[in-house]
Amino acid sequence: MFFSLPLRQLYYDGQVHAASSGKTFQTINPATATPLANIQVASNSDADTAIAAADRAFPSWSQTPAISRARILQKAAAILRERNDEIARIETLDSGKAFTETSTVDVETGADVLEYYANFIGSGGLKGETIQVREDVWVYTKKAPLGVCAGIGAWNYPIQIALWKSAPCLAAGNTMVYKPSEFTPLHGQILAEIYTEAGLPAGVFNVINGAGDVGAYLTSHPTISKVSFTGQVVTGQKVAGSAAGNMKYVTMELGGKSPLIVLPDADLENAVDGAMMANFYSTGQVCTNGTRVFIPRSMKTTFENRLLEKIPFMRSGPPLDEQTNFGPLSSASHHEKVLSYIRYGIETDRATLLCGGLEKPTMPQSLQAGYWVKPTVFTDCTDSMRIVKEEIFGPVMCVLSYDTVEEAVQRANATEFGLAAGVFTKDLNQAHRVIDQLQSGITWINTWGESPAEMAVGGWKKSGLGVENGRRGIEAWLQNKSTLVDMSGVGATFLPS
Repeated sequence: MFFSLPLRQLYYDGQVHAASSGKTFQTINPATATPLANIQVASNSDADTAIAAADRAFPSWSQTPAISRARILQKAAAILRERNDEIARIETLDSGKAFTETSTVDVETGADVLEYYANFIGSGGLKGETIQVREDVWVYTKKAPLGVCAGIGAWNYPIQIALWKSAPCLAAGNTMVYKPSEFTPLHGQILAEIYTEAGLPAGVFNVINGAGDVGAYLTSHPTISKVSFTGQVVTGQKVAGSAAGNMKYVTMELGGKSPLIVLPDADLENAVDGAMMANFYSTGQVCTNGTRVFIPRSMKTTFENRLLEKIPFMRSGPPLDEQTNFGPLSSASHHEKVLSYIRYGIETDRATLLCGGLEKPTMPQSLQAGYWVKPTVFTDCTDSMRIVKEEIFGPVMCVLSYDTVEEAVQRANATEFGLAAGVFTKDLNQAHRVIDQLQSGITWINTWGESPAEMAVGGWKKSGLGVENGRRGIEAWLQNKSTLVDMSGVGATFLPS
């Protein structure tokens, strides 16, 4: 069988290694449903070896001065930017996302986070506190790395998520064993090689490949001190339960069913553009998508008409073509899952199908076997519908009408998720009041989706534990040590004076 890319192996202790399992799996180009490369699967023994390499590297890396660590990470960020388009093309082949997106967002935003944390530690950001308790008694605190950490990546933003995990981990002085998603694994070895080229010591960043069983073995390993996971809520709950039972630190970035509330005074163009960004960017495969769009009843028809006028600007086509801005879904199984939700919305929920649906878009012959779907909008939706309650993770927007802002807020919060939320309005005082009431960890006003390196992001409720990025993001990769110093010369005693 022809593969367009070479075999991918494991990467640990600073170099490529063949897996001992004798097993491989294929990664598939979602646009054409054809194989891209064979990927070697790590055995438990391979995972043990990679973890041992990370464990050996930890003492030296954790004691490396922060400024020296910063220089290495800054160089890695520079290499990522130099190779941006090359890496973005591989991301497009592996994930199906349009090159117009991967070339401007995926690599760039990952490099931004790497550079942010390099600059943060290089400028003394890991300093502790000094507190005077009494005249002769002081307390000082110190931040210490955790040890060997596990990163479990997701398939929708492969290299970005790998960098969002590894950047603060390595900046804090930890080492990492990283497992990419089996659906989009090609970036793992590329990133490891870039880190090595930048001067990262052998064993500090390691990559093993495989499915959920490999991830489960990695995250339950006794040497692992922390697990950072991005993925589905159900899987995240299992990972978090296993980690907590073994007293490991965890960061969980999970799913959502986020509300986007358009207030009655909102600018129509901005609100429609925001709703499209919140539902169709990355073909809807974004955990923070605002898939529940709440519209004032009086504004519903106008909003929907303008939405229908703009939908044709979503252009499916060859993902590497710079005219394409809407790619396929990531895999055959995910394609079937999204179509099953659309089918349920039509046949069982009985929502009104405004556009899109089950029919494939018209594609060139070379792309007809790919996992394509049309941007889909349901209207006349109710809160009890399955398509409104459950995360679809595809380009499926649900339009819901409301009569009062108070009602919209109450309904927006009536979910087990709490990842993201947004408000569109010209009244910023009203915007802040509504945002303050929404039960979500990531919120936007008059925009949707941007997450700069400086912005801590993380979910409430079942949408996650902890945050990534920003100053708070690195705290999740550190532990605190407090020391009290008595300089009085009179020690505490139980003995009589």
